[in-house]
Amino acid sequence: MVAAVRESRDAVALQEAAFRPMHAPGRWFWPLFLVLGALVALAAVGYGYQLLSGLWVAGYNDTAFYGIYEANLVAFIGVSYGGALVSAVLRLTNARWRAPVTRMAEGMALVSLLVGAAFAIIHLGRPERIWLLIVSPQAASPIVWDAIAITTYLVATLIFLYLPLIPDMAFARDRLGPSANRLQRVFYRLAAAGWQGTPAQRRSLNWSVGAMAVLIIPLAITVHSVLAWAFSMTSRPGWHSTIFGPYFVIGALYSGVALVIVVVAAFRKAYRLEPYIGLGHFVSLARIMAVLGAVYLYFTFSELLTAAYTASHEEASIVAVLLEGSWAPLFWTFMVGGIFVPLALSLAPATRKVRYLVLAGLLAVVGMWLKRMLITLPPATAPLIGDVWGTVQLTWVAIALTLGATAAIPLGLMILFRFVPILALHEMEEVDAEGAPESAHDRAVAVEGVL
Repeated sequence: MVAAVRESRDAVALQEAAFRPMHAPGRWFWPLFLVLGALVALAAVGYGYQLLSGLWVAGYNDTAFYGIYEANLVAFIGVSYGGALVSAVLRLTNARWRAPVTRMAEGMALVSLLVGAAFAIIHLGRPERIWLLIVSPQAASPIVWDAIAITTYLVATLIFLYLPLIPDMAFARDRLGPSANRLQRVFYRLAAAGWQGTPAQRRSLNWSVGAMAVLIIPLAITVHSVLAWAFSMTSRPGWHSTIFGPYFVIGALYSGVALVIVVVAAFRKAYRLEPYIGLGHFVSLARIMAVLGAVYLYFTFSELLTAAYTASHEEASIVAVLLEGSWAPLFWTFMVGGIFVPLALSLAPATRKVRYLVLAGLLAVVGMWLKRMLITLPPATAPLIGDVWGTVQLTWVAIALTLGATAAIPLGLMILFRFVPILALHEMEEVDAEGAPESAHDRAVAVEGVL
């Protein structure tokens, strides 16, 4: 009897925590919402000015035909891939500790993908001609491949987020009652798709989620490989590389897992989710991030070694400006702050605390954005004739759009979790039914034992 009462209380507490952002977003929600919204609005103003004036207001010129927008495109889509893959792989391996973090990882994947895909249009000088990709596509163009891959991946990511939501939407439909307004009740009824929790429905849902988890992995690899090929199939020093495909994929995973750590920590703190997301979750994610960071370090060394040792004068000049030239400060900032420090913080026993692991994630995310700048800008400004390098100007328009896009990710997640539960109730209840630990401490101990 006592155990049943405690289990009932735990279930009620879990439900209250999952729906907390929908009912009680907290006193800092609206001030933060306004600040992030202002940054997004400034970005919209900057883009409008760019449409009227041309790409030159974003720093583009004859000697720098690529700039910060292309780096943003790769960076934001990359973190989306990491978020989706974390959820997909953990589902396929049936990692029990995944349940409290999968909803946030999947939400981050969708929002960051929408932001990243926007830069595929923003960086075009004539965005009104985007319709030509539909009416007269050129099969030999990597831009067409990008459009098809990103669109397909976007649909798959949306489905991957929605399917596990169905039982939770049914719970909201049946339990929220008077606390939900009429529009919310209609939304929950439609989103629940007639879910009643029958054995047949459960089998169908589990099969569908498993199938999407399998499908999302090759789709995500394809998207980031296509982005890489858009660079590497260009006969330009610094881009024409055979390892760009896996190089981009590993970089996306590294930065994506890092951002998952940051997002989970932020919402955990904001909505008091500590009883369900313990230190063990962050330790597990940090170890995954560390492995990916070590692999990315190997790819970076391999790329620089082969380019400097055997390549042409043009390739060697790219390496030179990275290691000791005008781009060296940015490169070594990335190496130290974006790779070595996050690896140390992730693996050292003394820094096995949430705040240090979140710092490691933040450094990795910022460092990988710098790396995307280093991949994009030096080759785009390298001289093909003569020795005069081009120059890149970071104008207020480019900075505003970058800050606005960055702000759009937490803003989008804040809006998303105002409508859907932040914790995957159905999954967490299934895990508990299979014998998962009850408390955050027990969950952390269990994860540590597995690792």
